[in-house]
Amino acid sequence: MKFRPLHDRVVVRRVDEEEKTAGGINIPDTAKEKPMQGEVVAVGPGARDEKGEIAPLDVKAGDLVIFGKWSGTEVKIDGQELLIMKESDIMGVLDETSTASAAA
Repeated sequence: MKFRPLHDRVVVRRVDEEEKTAGGINIPDTAKEKPMQGEVVAVGPGARDEKGEIAPLDVKAGDLVIFGKWSGTEVKIDGQELLIMKESDIMGVLDETSTASAAA
C-alpha cells in the first residue's frame, strides 16, 4: 500500500538508538525510551499561505530529523510502525557531513 501525506504532514520512521550507555551498560527493551530521531519517509505538498499558494516543506524524504517526544500520531502501514506529524513538530534536520567534519 502506498501512503501519501496531505498538506504539511510528514511521515517519519523512528531510528533505533544505541542499546548501550556510554559506560557500556546494556539497556533492556523495557527501560528504553522511544527514540526522538527518525528518517523522513514521505512529505506532503505543503501548506497553503494567506494568498492561497502552496508553500513547500523544508524537509524531504531521506532526511534524518529530530522531533519532540510526544510528537505525531503512531500508525502501522504494511507492518511498519510510522509516525505522521506536521512539519512544525520537527525540531531540525541532522546533517551527518557537518557533524563528522566538526568532530575532526
